Amino acid sequence: MDKAIYKRVVIKLSGEALAGAAGSGIDEKVLSGVVDQIIEVKNLGVEIGIIVGGGNFWRGRQGAEMDRTTADHMGMLATVINALAIQDALERKGIPTRVQTALTITRVAEPYILRKALSHLTKGRVVIFACGTGNPYFTTDTAAALRAAETDAEILLLAKNVDGIYDSDPRINPNAKKLESISYKEFIAQGLKAMDTTAITICMENNIPVLAFGLNEDRALYRAVTGGKIGTLIK
Repeated sequence: MDKAIYKRVVIKLSGEALAGAAGSGIDEKVLSGVVDQIIEVKNLGVEIGIIVGGGNFWRGRQGAEMDRTTADHMGMLATVINALAIQDALERKGIPTRVQTALTITRVAEPYILRKALSHLTKGRVVIFACGTGNPYFTTDTAAALRAAETDAEILLLAKNVDGIYDSDPRINPNAKKLESISYKEFIAQGLKAMDTTAITICMENNIPVLAFGLNEDRALYRAVTGGKIGTLIK
């Protein structure tokens, strides 16, 4: 077994990654596969925080005629559904897990308290951070960067449906080139969209590298934490 090169990581999971071929909702088989990857990494002794999006249920931009704050709060609540699903799947496989929410929903999860989160991590529990930052106008990418900075994570793992970062959108341009690595400033200057600018800026200011990769690749999370060749590194 390879050794992990990181002690503590934050994993950003897109909500769409849980939807499978249906494109919405939660595919139980896909969820189980994601959880197996998380467990494989945890078994290496890595402390794991997870930020999950809610795009498989709701995206703020869907509410084009809706008040932006209301639409964003709906998106935050969608992340709670995904967080609880991941928690349930992990605990059914014997992994102690806690969900913490940036909005107060104490009937189903703990409120986000940094000291509690750090205590859970050091005790070997997986901590899932839901509701983004708790504020409208901020994405779950920004929440992931913020939680990575707050918890002193060594890297932010950006698990997506695409196998890395390209110089243009590969879904539009068949000649788009995948980048092995790119600096924070180059990422911002080129206007790349794999992660929002606010999130990248937080990572840059706190010297947190970001590894963007495809979650559906073989043992993707394992390769990411053991230094395997995968995805695109932003540093």
